[in-house]
Amino acid sequence: MLRPALFAAAASFALVTGCASPPPVIEGQAVVMASMETAPAGARGDAADDPAVWLSPADASKSLILGTNKQEGLVVYNLDGTEAARLPIGLINNIDIRQSADRPYDVAVASNDQVNAISVFLVDRATGAVSHRGDVPTGRLEPYGICSAREGYRDYAAVTYKDGTVEIWAVSASPLELAGQLVKTVKLATQLEGCVFDEPQGLLFVGEEARGFWKMSYRDETPVPELIDEVGSAAGLAADVEGISIWRGKDNTGWIVASAQADDRFVVYDRKAPHTAMGSFSIGANGALDIDKVTHTDGLDIFSGALPGYPRGILTVQDDGNPKSGVDQNFKVVSWADVEAALGLPVLEAE
Repeated sequence: MLRPALFAAAASFALVTGCASPPPVIEGQAVVMASMETAPAGARGDAADDPAVWLSPADASKSLILGTNKQEGLVVYNLDGTEAARLPIGLINNIDIRQSADRPYDVAVASNDQVNAISVFLVDRATGAVSHRGDVPTGRLEPYGICSAREGYRDYAAVTYKDGTVEIWAVSASPLELAGQLVKTVKLATQLEGCVFDEPQGLLFVGEEARGFWKMSYRDETPVPELIDEVGSAAGLAADVEGISIWRGKDNTGWIVASAQADDRFVVYDRKAPHTAMGSFSIGANGALDIDKVTHTDGLDIFSGALPGYPRGILTVQDDGNPKSGVDQNFKVVSWADVEAALGLPVLEAE
């Protein structure tokens, strides 16, 4: 989301020139189109923020997209974009989910700055019913971004804050239990939001909005952040560095995607170190399906498995305007095969 200083600067520029300049397009930037869009998140202004994809174990066609409406709560969408459920539980900003066949439910976590807590949702693996299990207080004001991990039969959540703090929590969630324990804290310099765990590599990737894109070995007693790319680099990374997710291939192969919000751009990096930039793309209008272009994306999620109509998985992104900024914000879905083709990425085997 645009910070006040950036908004003021943009407004002043528009007054001088009579219109705002479009975001720059860098050399080699590709364009893909969305194949589907969801119904609006349901509030005017800055509402939709971050999605997470849930795979139905019984029938992939009944999979769901969980989307945050930070003025109200959680909106659940079917794969065709229609609204399936709405849970008005508070001002949640980011959401993430991990699935595991060892229990009859899956666990999603969301950052809730209305009650300063990790909001926990259970998704019934048999029916797809989504329920709000409750909230784990963080003891800090305004938990902002969040991402989840599952390893060793335990759930974890990384919570990011505007002062540059990252907290890693162990979360115990079931129909009978809800608890959380702060495991460790890491401090960066300035505002953070998007993050994603890469459990096989023991890494946590975090976006520092005005600075760049970091990784840390989260299992270390004292994780040390390592800068991967900076805002203004030749790769095209731009402020605000917002949503981050991973297309997961076998043997730790795959791709990391980061949203460069101010330039309506997405930058792709190799999942393996040194995380080489592989190219960038924007999401243009799909006139055949009457789907508008994507601008100023905040949160995003990648699902690497096969879904009906999407054998290579999907990229789901928040769209700031539908079509105008702040009006009927929703989520757009892009076939991952289209991203692979547009950037000439090797076609890898999914994890």
